[in-house]
This record gives sequence, C-alpha cells and structure tokens, in this order.
Amino acid sequence: MKQSVFVTRGLIALFAAGMLAQASVARADMIGPEAAVPAPSQAEQDRAKVQAFLDRANVKERMQAMGVSGIVAGDRVGSLTEEEVHALAQRIDTLPAGGALSNSDLILIVLIAILVALVI
Repeated sequence: MKQSVFVTRGLIALFAAGMLAQASVARADMIGPEAAVPAPSQAEQDRAKVQAFLDRANVKERMQAMGVSGIVAGDRVGSLTEEEVHALAQRIDTLPAGGALSNSDLILIVLIAILVALVI
C-alpha cells in the first residue's frame, strides 16, 4: 500500500512537472500609444502633406488665380494614385522656403540697394 502511494504521488508530481514545463509564462507590459494605434502608411502621410500644402492661404490664392477652386483641388488629390501623391510630396519637400531668385532678380536687388545707399 505504501509503495503504491509513493508511485501515485511520484506519477502526479511527474505529471505536474510536465504540465508546468509546457505552460507558457504570461507577461503583461505597458504599451505606448504608438503601439496601440497603427502608424499611418507612407501613402497616407504623403496625401496629408499634399492636402496641407493645398490648404495654405497663398496656395489657395494662386490656384484661384489660375481658375482652380480649393474643393476641386482637394478632390483631385483624393483621386491621385499612391505614386503620384508620393511624387508631389517629394516635390513639396524640395521647394525653396522663400522662393528662388534668378540672377537678374539678384542683380536688380543689389542695384537698388546701392542706389538707396547713395541717396542716403
């Protein structure tokens, strides 16, 4: 009887150890908001960049001068393919911040500055 109790206890302990060895350990960690909400794709970021560019006041004025309303331009951006939107976003990134001056514009500015200095 004592021997069967030891065998039974031994088998139960062996079975419990086998079950514990196979069980995975559960972990709970805090996650940041960037992990909870998926990051927007590159196409979505490019489309948002182009739309933000079109929403600027000086761009809207320039488009209206060319006969294009802001609503129509926004609709056109929505219908562009991912490649077209990506190309536009890259062009927006390469645009000069204050505009580009040609050589003749630069010479004119220098001449006006010299004339103002001579008059004063």
